[in-house]
Parts: sequence; C-alpha cells; structure tokens
Amino acid sequence: MKFILGLGKALTVVFWGVVLMNLLIRQPSPLHLLINAAGICLLGLHVLEVLFFNGSLRGRSHRWFDRLQILLTGIFHILSIPRAPRQLPL
Repeated sequence: MKFILGLGKALTVVFWGVVLMNLLIRQPSPLHLLINAAGICLLGLHVLEVLFFNGSLRGRSHRWFDRLQILLTGIFHILSIPRAPRQLPL
C-alpha cells in the first residue's frame, strides 16, 4: 500500500509540473486548454478535500504542512496519515 501511495503522490507532483510547464511554455492549441482545465478541476478537488478532511487534521502537530500536502497530492496524502486509535465509550 505504501508503494501505491508513494507512486500516486509522485505522479500527482509530475502532473502539477506539467501544468506549471504549460503555463510557462504554451502547448499547441487544443492541448493547452485541456491541461489547464484538468489542472483547475484537480485544484478544485484538492481544495474540497482540504475542507472535508480539516477536522481530522486537528490533532496533528503540523496541520498547515498537512494541508499544503493535501493541496499538492490530494487523497494520496490523506490515506498516508495514520489513524488515531479509537477510544471505547465507557
């Protein structure tokens, strides 16, 4: 599972590199629009993930770094966060 999460994170960072490169060096006509649209959609999804999983980050020591990593890699970072042990009700 760790390998899949690491691979997903790496591929997501590569995708963000492609989006940034597309902003610097414009690709041919239909391709640059598709890359920009995919980048905007993925950024929107990652912002929603930060909003939805904000409550689960409250006990973490580096909450802002976790939020930044979620913006960058999304669900792959969320799945790599260890779960807190559940306490049984008394």
